[in-house]
Amino acid sequence: MSEHAGEPIRGLPGHLPAGEHILWQGAPDWRTLSRSALKAHWVAVYFGGLAVWNVGSQMASGAALAPALGIGVLTLAVGAVAVGLLVLYAWLNARTTVYTLTNKRFVLRHGVALSKCFNIPYPTIASAGLKVDAKGVGDIPLGLAEGYKVAYPHLWPHVRPWRFVTPEPMLRSLPEAATVAELLSHQLQLAARAADKPFVAETPRATPAPSPARKRRAGGQPAAA
Repeated sequence: MSEHAGEPIRGLPGHLPAGEHILWQGAPDWRTLSRSALKAHWVAVYFGGLAVWNVGSQMASGAALAPALGIGVLTLAVGAVAVGLLVLYAWLNARTTVYTLTNKRFVLRHGVALSKCFNIPYPTIASAGLKVDAKGVGDIPLGLAEGYKVAYPHLWPHVRPWRFVTPEPMLRSLPEAATVAELLSHQLQLAARAADKPFVAETPRATPAPSPARKRRAGGQPAAA
């Protein structure tokens, strides 16, 4: 994007100071982001159900089949536009977002219309979590220490849902999230030991999808982890 052409280092607001170096950089998967953050699939389901309802209502009111189907098609067209806009926003957001882990801090640069950049030093992070799906794509929310806060709207959609009072920045829809979480957890533990502060490691390993053999042993149901 042209607005980021002046960045001295991609995803960073300036050059790194002496002794700091980049460990990893990444961005959300736009397909997963459209589902998890923007709920595009639920919007599609809503308009599909609304189209069926409109056709049924028209038929029940005595309308002919052709006009009733026309109403249904119009509803689906509106729904397609709405879903398309959500997917487009997810794609643009993924293109303009850069997550950066250095040996000193986490940096979040994002924003489609207005670019924002947040520097979060590791000592200000009190906990980290991990939630992954069967494909290994997942989210890593970061619980900030007391006294540190970033406004929820400034972080969205890179923020843990529904945590309005104590917003938690989140690396969202990350491919290979478990690998990134392990790297981040290691850096947070190093920072905590250096500052002699506690750190809550809430990053469980990704749960793999059950194999067919395990399913058969469980009578067709996934075996308990």
